[in-house]
Amino acid sequence: MASQKTKQWSVVAMSTIAFTVCFMVWMMFAVIGIPIKNALELNETQFGLLVAMPVLTGSLIRLPLGMLTDKFGGRIVFVILMASTIVPIYFISYGTEFWHFLVTGLFVGVAGGSFTVGIAYCARWFPKNQQGLAMGIFGAGNSGAAVTKLVAPSLVLAYGWQYVPQVYAAVMLGTVILFWLFTFDDPAHKAGAKVTVAEQLAALKDPRVWKYSQYYSIVFGGYVALSLWMTKYYVAEYGFDIKDAAFLAACFSLPGGVLRALGGYFSDKFGAHKVTWWVLWFSWICLFILSYPQTDLVVQTVSGPQNFHIGLNVWVFTALMFGMGIAWAIGKASVFKYISDDYPHNIGVISGIVGLAGGLGGFLLPIMFGALVDWTGVRSSCFMLMYGVVWVSLIWMYWTEVRNMDTMSGKHQLVA
Repeated sequence: MASQKTKQWSVVAMSTIAFTVCFMVWMMFAVIGIPIKNALELNETQFGLLVAMPVLTGSLIRLPLGMLTDKFGGRIVFVILMASTIVPIYFISYGTEFWHFLVTGLFVGVAGGSFTVGIAYCARWFPKNQQGLAMGIFGAGNSGAAVTKLVAPSLVLAYGWQYVPQVYAAVMLGTVILFWLFTFDDPAHKAGAKVTVAEQLAALKDPRVWKYSQYYSIVFGGYVALSLWMTKYYVAEYGFDIKDAAFLAACFSLPGGVLRALGGYFSDKFGAHKVTWWVLWFSWICLFILSYPQTDLVVQTVSGPQNFHIGLNVWVFTALMFGMGIAWAIGKASVFKYISDDYPHNIGVISGIVGLAGGLGGFLLPIMFGALVDWTGVRSSCFMLMYGVVWVSLIWMYWTEVRNMDTMSGKHQLVA
């Protein structure tokens, strides 16, 4: 009979592996979407819709999955969810028309809902002072985005893009079997009849939930969107082939996933607010620099016109993306530390709402990226958009948290 500690870490380890595989599947179109775009002669907006379609389903399903996890427990919900994606993943390889990929993408996108299930499943195995670390370790499964960028291009170049979904379907089947063998149930984690649907949905009236959703739409929604967009960005902006472009794009995706556990540790140690505040400010600075387009400037001088080029070379660009990936990994964990602190008894439904909002950001942003490029012709417009989104969160956090803390600090000084 396994000890409680063994069960805890077995659940976290296997859930993290399963989430990594689910995220690999969720981000699959970031790589295979490029040859599909070329074959179908899609414009930028259509490409954005193609890569974002799985994110739509994975986002919308998060709230009901969170409710089901609260009611029935994470293990059984996780298994059924993963098993339901195997056939749709395989069918992608037979697509020949744009609508084929949109429809199969919707079904495959269910894999993205695994986050809400796993985060609640893992958190409930640990005491409050360790939940940030446990959720951070699980959230490192976001690195599945980087795994896809490192593995899928080689499969595409060697066997064609159709081979990727076939391999991924087999990997998902193996993951379902292993997950069932190495995870456990705990009846105490099931809310059952104690919590009604109306009580769960009442959380939508809480303004804090909407604020945390806004934060998460950046650190997770932005992460998903840029993970989907960056491979093609490197191809179009810097002229790399798909393999090298995907490798460089992984410099953002990999730290954005793996270091989430570090964010959980920092959040446990310093608090969710302080960590999230600095993550947003760092993101604001990076996005400001990334927003500047490649510019040729002619200055009239006394000796005649002088030409100057202003723009980020590929190494500076990649370094900024790497730094922002680290910041967002930490931020993803700190947002969920808010949730575990404020909503210990219905983590599933709250994480479902916040995860839904973040996922919708990941769905809408790539489409908006493509539309902006089609409209303006400026590729860095995607970073301009993200810069504005971060501004909204910083202002919201200042008025609801920072300003209140300053006010309370002033009151305490007066009392003293």
